[in-house]
Amino acid sequence: MSGYYELLGIPRSLNLSVDELQKRYYELSRELHPDKFMRKPEAERQRALDLSSALNDAYRTLKDPIRRAEYLLSGEGFDIGEQRSKDVPPELLEEVFELNMALEEMRGGDESARPQLEKAEEDFARMLGETDDQLRALFGEYDGAPSRDVLVKIRGVLNRRKYIQNLVGEVRKELAPAV
Repeated sequence: MSGYYELLGIPRSLNLSVDELQKRYYELSRELHPDKFMRKPEAERQRALDLSSALNDAYRTLKDPIRRAEYLLSGEGFDIGEQRSKDVPPELLEEVFELNMALEEMRGGDESARPQLEKAEEDFARMLGETDDQLRALFGEYDGAPSRDVLVKIRGVLNRRKYIQNLVGEVRKELAPAV
């Protein structure tokens, strides 16, 4: 798979140095900036514009570890759509059931559910941190010895992370003061 990594001239890696990525991006941005091609033929100007746009997309994608992993997975043929509920561990489903009950109570005007939601927000934020730690470890494992098995594990953790992130969003939305 080439694409963004090749465009930026960096090795394909999940645990890449964001500082090095940024340095490379700025170098190429200066080289490819469309203003440098204003007096060139239309085809060269368009090519510079296209490359500059692709470079921006590559940088935005690869600087974010989650988007970077999804990009690599997508290039390896993995579906990176919405998380699937079958990938959520059973113990999390129990917490989600309790969370949904507390959310319904809050939506019904019962403020007594607020402490439960605040605790849930704390717990889910901790879980997000744990999934990020798992991803970093898996990224290192993949970079050391690329394999489809590791990519499958990464996909599973990304699914879990997305699910938890959605839960955090729901809780924060309900806890936010009404405007």
